Amino acid sequence: MNKRELKPAAVFEQFAKINEIPRPSKHEEKMIEYLKNWGESRGLDTKVDETGNVIIRKAATPGYENRKTVILQSHMDMVCDKLVDVEFDFDRDPIRTYIDGEWLTAEGTTLGADDGIGCAIELAILDSNDVEHGPIECVFTRDEETGLSGAEGMKAGFMTGDYLINLDSEDEGEIFVSCAGGRNTTAKFTFQREQADGLFFLRGQLKGLVGGHSGDDINKKRANAIKLLGRFLYQTMKRYEGVRLAQFHSGKLHNAIPRDGEFVIGVPSAVKENVKADWNVFAAQVEDEFHVTDTTMVWTMESADAQPVIEAGVAQNFVRALQAIDNGIYAICQDEALGGMVETSSNIASVHTEENVINILSSQRSNVMSNLDNMCATIVATFEQAGAEAWSSDGYPAWKMRPGSKLTEIVRDTYKELFGKDPIVRGIHAGLECGLFSERYPDLDMVSFGPTLRFVHTPDERLHIPTVQMVWDHLLLVLKRIPQK
Repeated sequence: MNKRELKPAAVFEQFAKINEIPRPSKHEEKMIEYLKNWGESRGLDTKVDETGNVIIRKAATPGYENRKTVILQSHMDMVCDKLVDVEFDFDRDPIRTYIDGEWLTAEGTTLGADDGIGCAIELAILDSNDVEHGPIECVFTRDEETGLSGAEGMKAGFMTGDYLINLDSEDEGEIFVSCAGGRNTTAKFTFQREQADGLFFLRGQLKGLVGGHSGDDINKKRANAIKLLGRFLYQTMKRYEGVRLAQFHSGKLHNAIPRDGEFVIGVPSAVKENVKADWNVFAAQVEDEFHVTDTTMVWTMESADAQPVIEAGVAQNFVRALQAIDNGIYAICQDEALGGMVETSSNIASVHTEENVINILSSQRSNVMSNLDNMCATIVATFEQAGAEAWSSDGYPAWKMRPGSKLTEIVRDTYKELFGKDPIVRGIHAGLECGLFSERYPDLDMVSFGPTLRFVHTPDERLHIPTVQMVWDHLLLVLKRIPQK
């Protein structure tokens, strides 16, 4: 399969243009300008709100003027992550894509299909002359990935439609009708550095983990680099006296499972070979523990330059907190209609040491807001007990399933008509902007679906090409079946 065979061509042409535009979260100015100029150049009603969200309206095609208005919605920003040895500037360079069998992926970086492919579908519909539809509003929100601030800042009345189809889901054949709410919890240890004479310094590095989305992939038992490195440090400090911590770095994004990390420790010279041997044993044990999900772990330990270390008491409390902190699934949803999905979870996402501070970021998710509060309180209490300052953000709300949804019925029936099977209708344990929309637009009937993506939020992100055509065909039939006002 080559790029000339990518279908639907109209969608992939738009996606290629989008991937030439830098659009990191919170820095979507070039994409906003592109969308504004794109809509206005075609004579379409185009507006940008105070937050930077863009809406482009298109009138109904002949014969569909009396249909209810449909909102198509995607977010314009992308997660920016790359392999450590890849030179790439996300503020300037276009994403370099290539085809790998039936998959589209990028050269050492995130692909941006989350949610650039949703934006491309919207633009292809706006640009078409042969798609039949009622009035449509195409909405492109900013900064979904790092706080949903675009949806948060959208005022009531910016959208005026009756139905909303969010194009930010990642499993073709699955229709999402609810999502988790989420919050971030931050912790900060402060300390003074000390000189540590007579120690031998070692740098332990771990890379090659699969990582993934901290919501949608949290049920896949993938290894978390922070937790693994913390486990080794905990057992090492328990086993040997005089081990001192100098550095700990792992993770980049609040919504990703960390794939790599490193620490620097000083150890008494008499036990340095023991620590190296322990590292090799630990690596083998962990590789066996995660032999299904993470098959490309790379463990290295080498000598490091002598350097000032973190206060002993602070370092010990920090390592104990890493060992103790909840990570992964906390509760499974008991609502049969949602199919036993994850209800509540936590992911420790990044840890970085500075001269006198250790900064820790984690994310919590739940479809039950009271349990989200409880999970955040558990994480805060763990760090507070270790002597850190800790707090949780306001976050975003869950989107609850709408009983008797007419849009869900239409989407389900048209899918079966096209493909001869029922779609899976369920909730998702990730945050969608539908949660915030449901607060400002309580009468809005919403669903979410999209083509299949894998390894989102990582440099392995890939888009399953055949499912783009399936989603396109499905969406076009849905638009034709929207009822009259």
